[in-house]
Amino acid sequence: MKLWFIVLLFSLLAPNVTAQSQPREVAFINVSVVPVTSERILTGHTVLVRGDRIVSIGPSAKVKVPDAALRIDGTGKYLMPGLAEMHGHIPPPQSPWEYIESVLCLYVANGITTVRGMQGAPGQLDLRDKANRGELMSPTLYLAGPPFSGSSINSPEQAVERVREQSRAGWDLLKILPGLTRNEYDAMARAAREAGIRFAGHVPAEVGLLHVLEMKQNTIDHVDGYIEYLNADNGPIDETKLADIVRRTREAGTWMVPTMAVWETLIGVASLEKLLSYPELRYMPPQQVEGWEKAHRDRLGAPQYDRKKAEMVAANRKRTLKALHDGRVRMLLGSDAPQQYSVPGFSIHREMSLMRESGMTPFEIIRSGTKNVGDYFKDKDQFGTVEIGKRADLILIEGDPLKDISNVARRAGVMVRGRWLPEVEIQKRLESIADSYRKAPSK
Repeated sequence: MKLWFIVLLFSLLAPNVTAQSQPREVAFINVSVVPVTSERILTGHTVLVRGDRIVSIGPSAKVKVPDAALRIDGTGKYLMPGLAEMHGHIPPPQSPWEYIESVLCLYVANGITTVRGMQGAPGQLDLRDKANRGELMSPTLYLAGPPFSGSSINSPEQAVERVREQSRAGWDLLKILPGLTRNEYDAMARAAREAGIRFAGHVPAEVGLLHVLEMKQNTIDHVDGYIEYLNADNGPIDETKLADIVRRTREAGTWMVPTMAVWETLIGVASLEKLLSYPELRYMPPQQVEGWEKAHRDRLGAPQYDRKKAEMVAANRKRTLKALHDGRVRMLLGSDAPQQYSVPGFSIHREMSLMRESGMTPFEIIRSGTKNVGDYFKDKDQFGTVEIGKRADLILIEGDPLKDISNVARRAGVMVRGRWLPEVEIQKRLESIADSYRKAPSK
């Protein structure tokens, strides 16, 4: 194994021993709690965690803290639920183990305590189970199986068998990619309902948005299919047609995972200069960043590239998102990472900024990444709010997130499944990742 890989592996694993040996009980004392059960703040409270559960919440004078508990001073700070990445990716098992661990670490370091992985690979369920047992420093993982696409499915019968195989294997949901025929999609959807497994992701072109909604696809990611349905890549949105598709989406019970930030990159709105200035790029393999740079240069240099059209599509995506939200379509926070200039964990904060630009309030954005996710996965566990009995996934931050969504990034520490990581430890882990890539031999 190369020396720089050994350095990274040691630096990521060694701190786990300290984290795992912390006292079983942890108390956040005199903190302002953002429970996300409603838009309010509970000042001067103490939150007691035992194991991986919140066991007591109340005014600090009334909560008894065990003598052996780890006490964290919350004076002047805010405690909110950990965030979710609802369109994330976990590197496949054949990736270098050090890279897999670094991606998991990047999520946690940014307060991402739950990830819905949207591109499963054979062998990945073992990683999920280890992560969810607390054997790795990782968010809780819920994983889609290997995708259903035009290249992986060749008949309705094959779609049905793949659904049954993935359900038996224990995958948490099915991932839909472009290329399915309508017959294949319908066979998949019917088999999924029979098996009791969710299906989510893209809107295949032959299937179309209306039929996907008729079949009650669980989530539509990337606002996929809406711009095409509204003809919003060629001009202004027809507001009547927009209102109708919003109503249909709400009535179908389909959730929306917008991934606004990465799409501004993929359609060519973001300048290369801006993208290359992202400080978080130092936490990704240099050759991967070089690939992203080449892809974006090619995109902007393509003969068909039209910046004004790209800006129009971006504006229409924001208008569509606002209409869907205002129309009470349920939102889930997701950014599609790792992806071009979408660095795990960091990309969620860029996503929240664009959701704010689209007209959502800080509370609504936070709810999309916390309480809504707990509601979505209520059959798996209880989490997503600061309440007794909920999984102890928490972020301690330095400013009021309901006043300014950017305060969510001002961390004092992260708790994942009851394990406390102070910001000083998070920064050490991040620096170890960056340092390993600085020392990596060039190719």
